[in-house]
Amino acid sequence: MTTVLIADDQPLQRLGFRMLLQGTPGLTPVGEAEHGAEAVRLAAELRPDVVLMDVRMPGMDGIEATRRIVAGGGRTRVLIVTTFDLDEYAHDGLRAGASGFLLKDARPEELVAGIHAVATGDAVVAPSLTRRLLDAYAHQVLAPSGAPPVAADPRLRSLSDREQEVLVAIGHGWTNTEIAERLVLTESTVKKHVGRVLAKLGARDRIQAVIMAYDAGLVRAKP
Repeated sequence: MTTVLIADDQPLQRLGFRMLLQGTPGLTPVGEAEHGAEAVRLAAELRPDVVLMDVRMPGMDGIEATRRIVAGGGRTRVLIVTTFDLDEYAHDGLRAGASGFLLKDARPEELVAGIHAVATGDAVVAPSLTRRLLDAYAHQVLAPSGAPPVAADPRLRSLSDREQEVLVAIGHGWTNTEIAERLVLTESTVKKHVGRVLAKLGARDRIQAVIMAYDAGLVRAKP
């Protein structure tokens, strides 16, 4: 059973999430928070598997709440639910340690699949959407000037040449199938490489690896 904490300042939005969770086998809502500080408190108290986190909330926003929940070191993972066209702060949420994000108008089945994915340690954002978001905002958020060279990060130095190639491919938002085709590898081999890359980088998921690739200057946003 996957337990879920809902953090959103809109009562109707919380109601909609709660009804969806209650009607889905394997998912159980365990609490609701109206603002970030309450989300942090309830996450520590209830230890849910997943927090559905809105970004824009009064007082402590969802970004800071995500940072504090992740810093707590527990098993709880955060899935940001936001509006892409209006809310570029989703990137800050990923930096803070969120395992991904979905749009608020996502179909119910997409939200359910996203919760399950996050609960099992996977990333929610599809590679193609990751690419779109990074291209739109990386020059503002993910690729600050003066980013340290690859050699400055010992985690990146631990990657083999092939693993660094795979990290670059991940940074470009390629799927495992695309990586296999472009690097002339089998998909099973790509999956093994991806797993080793995430382990060596200490990345929570694929999205965190994307951010690291941008920070290291291995991938640049399109102008």
